[in-house]
Amino acid sequence: MLLARVEGSVIATRKHPSYEGWRLLICQPIGGAGDPEGAPQIAIDAHGAGMHQRVILSSDGIATRNAVGDPKSPARWMVLGVVDEKEPGVPV
Repeated sequence: MLLARVEGSVIATRKHPSYEGWRLLICQPIGGAGDPEGAPQIAIDAHGAGMHQRVILSSDGIATRNAVGDPKSPARWMVLGVVDEKEPGVPV
């Protein structure tokens, strides 16, 4: 799991059938101070995360493919939750 910030959404005229009904977000992994760490990832989202919100991402491809209901789906990243606030001194 990692902390990320929503930087946008993906609109596709053609996409893998397993993505039907799912929102696709561009999520930038960030450190505890909010600085970018690594490359942005495309994640499926069932929580309705908005622009610039912090989210918790999972890179567990098996769980993500189970969520979309297709074991051959190319999905890997999934938004597990939206961060309301970070408690000081608690690692995320």
